[in-house]
Amino acid sequence: MRSSLRFRWVMYMASMLLANFLGAILVFAFIRYGLPMPLDQLTADQQLQTSSIFATYLVFAAVVSLAFAARNVRIIERWRRRGGPPTRVEQMAALHAPLRQAIVHLGLWAFGSILFLLLTIRTMPSLALAIVATVLMAATSTFGFTYMLGERILRPLAARALSQGRFDRTLAPGVGARMLMTWGMGTAVPATGIVMLALVPLTTDLRFDTRAFALAVLALALLAMFQALVMSLLTTGHIADPIRQLGQAISMAQKGADDVSVEIFDGSAIGRLQVGFNRMMEELGTRRQLRELFGRHVGEEVARRALQSGTELGGETRFVAVLFVDMIGSTAAAAERPPNEVVDTLNELFRVVVDVVDRHNGFVNKFVGDAALAIFGAPLNQPDAPTEALAAARELRRVLIGVKDLDVGIGVSAGLAVAGNIGSAERFEYTVIGDPVNEASRLTELAKLRPGRVLASSSALYFADEEEAAHWTTDGEKVRLRGRRRPTSLVWPTDVPESPITMPVEGGHRG
Repeated sequence: MRSSLRFRWVMYMASMLLANFLGAILVFAFIRYGLPMPLDQLTADQQLQTSSIFATYLVFAAVVSLAFAARNVRIIERWRRRGGPPTRVEQMAALHAPLRQAIVHLGLWAFGSILFLLLTIRTMPSLALAIVATVLMAATSTFGFTYMLGERILRPLAARALSQGRFDRTLAPGVGARMLMTWGMGTAVPATGIVMLALVPLTTDLRFDTRAFALAVLALALLAMFQALVMSLLTTGHIADPIRQLGQAISMAQKGADDVSVEIFDGSAIGRLQVGFNRMMEELGTRRQLRELFGRHVGEEVARRALQSGTELGGETRFVAVLFVDMIGSTAAAAERPPNEVVDTLNELFRVVVDVVDRHNGFVNKFVGDAALAIFGAPLNQPDAPTEALAAARELRRVLIGVKDLDVGIGVSAGLAVAGNIGSAERFEYTVIGDPVNEASRLTELAKLRPGRVLASSSALYFADEEEAAHWTTDGEKVRLRGRRRPTSLVWPTDVPESPITMPVEGGHRG
């Protein structure tokens, strides 16, 4: 920051001194050679005295300007050495440096106009009004030009002060004020000079030399065109740069970038727009994190549905397929193995379950201890839900058989159930309630006693397509599952690995 700050201040002060010096030289030359009035009555001594006072005052004004700038530099240098956010005084020094410096220059111009007015009254009283008007117009134009140019040069410093410190509405002209400033100092001021030249012979007895009058008007017209061009470029840059920056930031945000922000140039309406964009992006980032966290807890489809349709208690009857997965021997494992190993095993189980269920367009609704409930056909309609659930069960068995120290039972059922938000207005969850859920849970318990570890109800197989049904078989066995009045016809896959029959230890989940 130090080298950049030094370079910015050197460039800034050099441009300010040069602008004021050129303005003073142009005023002196215009008064001496451009005014269509005879100056022959000035003696050589008077002309030398006037020129000497003019040069001396230029040196004095440069010293005062540099001293005031050095004061601002000391304040900002103190901020740089300390680091961290700037204090209010340091922030204002960085933000208002161009305006304060321009006001100092305006004061020096005003003092200089008074000084030369006194000299003119003593030597050529008839030129007093013309000289005062010329100096005031030059002072106004130079003030606007140096302020807007200085603001442009020191913009990175102001942006850093606003980004690291608190933002509020600081003294800075808005778009409308800048447009008026551009018109006033680039067009109105020189045009006023031309009007005053024209009014003098019309309202007084003074008569101008035609050639001198034409040269004076030409000089003012050229000055007006030059000033209008420069002021317009500065104003356009002040408005166009943040708009271009905002456009690029919006484009990046639309492409998915998370850490998008823009520099805050000043405390004007444009600066507040930049602050608003940054705050909006921060809020969007927070909301995105909340959505991702919400989606991880309840499932991506449930989260998307809640964001699109809202969250109301209640449910609807849906035809769903339900898949239950329950770990065998989890209680014994928890007692005999370190807790971190048990957690790692469960995490690996649930990782595989989520991956396989997602691949088959299902939705892992919840984890209950060492068990997982997956739903096919809710919250989104899925005509082939039984097919996908049965295929997922077979794939789960093939994948989990290779995981060390992990054995599970898998049950699948299908039928009508109520799917929706269950709970209270303050805390609820999306779930499925009905006979298929209970049946799948009981089938999981029974599957733990079978070599293939996978069982399904004949109702699930009935609604599956022929290709998937070809992987399943039955011998007509029917069982009365716990908690159900009607017997369930069992089916099981023919192409899954089998495990030795062991008596399962009571697990963490029971329906």
